[in-house]
Amino acid sequence: MTYAEVTFGAGDGTGAADCHGWHFAGAGDALATSAGRPVVVMAHGLGGTKDSGLEPFADGLSKAGLDVLAFDYRGFGSSGGSPRQRVSMTAQLDDYRAAMRAAGGLPDVDERRIVLWGASLAGGHVLAAGAGRDDVAAVVSLAPLVDGLAAAWHALASHKMSSIAQSTVAGVRSRVASARGRDPVMMPVVGRPGDVAAMTLDGYYEDYLSLVGPTWRNEIDASVGLQLGGHRPGRFATDLRCPLLVQIADFDRSAPPYAAAKAAFKGRAEVRHYPCDHFDVWPGNEWFQPALAHQVSFLTRHLSPTTDG
Repeated sequence: MTYAEVTFGAGDGTGAADCHGWHFAGAGDALATSAGRPVVVMAHGLGGTKDSGLEPFADGLSKAGLDVLAFDYRGFGSSGGSPRQRVSMTAQLDDYRAAMRAAGGLPDVDERRIVLWGASLAGGHVLAAGAGRDDVAAVVSLAPLVDGLAAAWHALASHKMSSIAQSTVAGVRSRVASARGRDPVMMPVVGRPGDVAAMTLDGYYEDYLSLVGPTWRNEIDASVGLQLGGHRPGRFATDLRCPLLVQIADFDRSAPPYAAAKAAFKGRAEVRHYPCDHFDVWPGNEWFQPALAHQVSFLTRHLSPTTDG
């Protein structure tokens, strides 16, 4: 797997931080036009970094003839910015848009054929980032979290109320501390059942850690949970002007499958179902290869220069 390192200004426009990315050049000219090849903009989910499972997806898509820009949000992985390890839905969406601008300037790519790719939390970001734009040629949303309120209700089926209460208290303490200029309260991204962490479902600790790379840290600002109630990117699916692929893990205990299906219906999406849990579509698991194959099939069908749409 060969890639070039890329840096670009984070989406806040202040010049205070740079995002770091990997550019995978597309193989061959099967999807190229006189303007260049289509380019995929790709980022991770909650607390994830590009070295934690994105590379096999990027490699598979680049071998199919698409350029790929995989990047870290500001404050995570190899990207600059502070505070570190704090998820801001608004900032991450701005970073996606900044990455789209950067991707359009890469050599031999067509800036009018951008593909947005997101998984989990980012699977919702790509719906919002692509809404209303004519330069977005396709969107891929993998095991997406598209409705924070639905996710909260979904969590009640598999978490103890005491665990949810502890995480909520930690989030409130972190927000108060930050408002007073103090260090935020941190908690693990993923823990075992009974831990106070963002993700604590049985098996998730092992699943997540099987993916992680050297820049990933098992730490996140505890206030992330307080943002989820109002986080509803699924509503933007109706505003996409391009083909949409939604890939649903039918037994997903983290991102509600029914919410993903609802967003897919709104976006007139092509839908693929996998009889598995949230992490089972990631590299090293049974449903990774089918999920990647469906992405390749979807994108080559819609982005071939001989295809009308």
